[in-house]
Amino acid sequence: MTTLETKTLVNPEAIRLYELQKQALHTALEAYFDKAIASGDIVGAGVSIVKQDSIIISEGFGKKNIKLNNKVDGETVFRLGSLSKGFAGILAATLTNEGKLHWDDKVSDFIPEFHLGNTPNPDRVTLANILSHTSGTPYHSYTNLVEAGMSLRDIAQRFKDVNPISAPGATYSYQNAMFALCEEMMHKVTGKNLSTLLQDRFFKPLDMRTISMDNEALLQTGNVALPHAQSRNQFKTLQLTNKYYNAIAAGGINASALDMAKWMRFLLGHNPEVMDKSAFQEAFNPFIEVGGRSHYYQKWSGHLASYYGYGWRIHKYLEGTSGEEKTIWHHGGSVNNYRNEIALFPEDDLGICVLLNSNSKLAQHVIPDLQKIVNDIYKSKSPELAVNHTDDKRKVVY
Repeated sequence: MTTLETKTLVNPEAIRLYELQKQALHTALEAYFDKAIASGDIVGAGVSIVKQDSIIISEGFGKKNIKLNNKVDGETVFRLGSLSKGFAGILAATLTNEGKLHWDDKVSDFIPEFHLGNTPNPDRVTLANILSHTSGTPYHSYTNLVEAGMSLRDIAQRFKDVNPISAPGATYSYQNAMFALCEEMMHKVTGKNLSTLLQDRFFKPLDMRTISMDNEALLQTGNVALPHAQSRNQFKTLQLTNKYYNAIAAGGINASALDMAKWMRFLLGHNPEVMDKSAFQEAFNPFIEVGGRSHYYQKWSGHLASYYGYGWRIHKYLEGTSGEEKTIWHHGGSVNNYRNEIALFPEDDLGICVLLNSNSKLAQHVIPDLQKIVNDIYKSKSPELAVNHTDDKRKVVY
């Protein structure tokens, strides 16, 4: 290789700018989360930001346990809650891409004991319906049974006692138990349980080392952020529970900021050696519109419309600077007093994930807050000035 070719491949100015932007982003995030901790909004946070094919940020802020001086870092494990749904949706999309499953496959063909209500056509619920929350069941049907630890097979046969509120595909109604039945369908066509499928197809190839899907593994992990609740304006540490490990697809995955960064980089298409993104792109196709204006994400500035795909929310918004319509792939998660957010901005090749060990209202606006910080820094020719500018402006504008 000639000297000229080496200079072309390694541009010192590009490297300098990359490091300046990375340091500016770290400084801005440290100020943001330090302020949230000082004001009593959160205890600790695991934060990951991916831009293009680089993991820019994967680190922690605050404490794992409010009683101790143990800091959250990039490999501290949190419970993900409903961020788990996104993993199940991506896995289902890969299986449909391979022809092992089809979106219009009926649940009752895979789980014979499943029947929905006492209706003329009780067995029309499909894989697409359960992954998009459009089965027609009332809001959170049998979530109580999931939280009680009942097996999915036992829950499945209870749906005969549920009266549908609409025909399948007609109404969005968020579910945990119904959603998790996808595990049984994927097991039927592969002979493997969900945890094995996720490990073999994604977690091992992507070197996601801290991720787990059972309570015992979490208890044996030394680097865990414990959950917290506020009482009389003070945080208290809570015990880890074993809820949702019987329904992994709905809320049973544990992971660190580093592993979520690797996951987002994969979803943005930067690991073609593992899988081409076309193999799972259907998970992000809008299946049904989520109406109303009451959901927190519908109040984000620039918001136009929200939909649900397969394990993912899809938002359309107007970017304030360009007026261009863009997309967000998003999900929130809450379990055992953890509260988490993940969002990918495909047009900007950007991913943001925030894991919190308290059920904080900060989660409702942390995604647009951090998106603005990233944009201020990476669209500025002077990253140092952008940090000061971001810190002064609290209004979020897309």
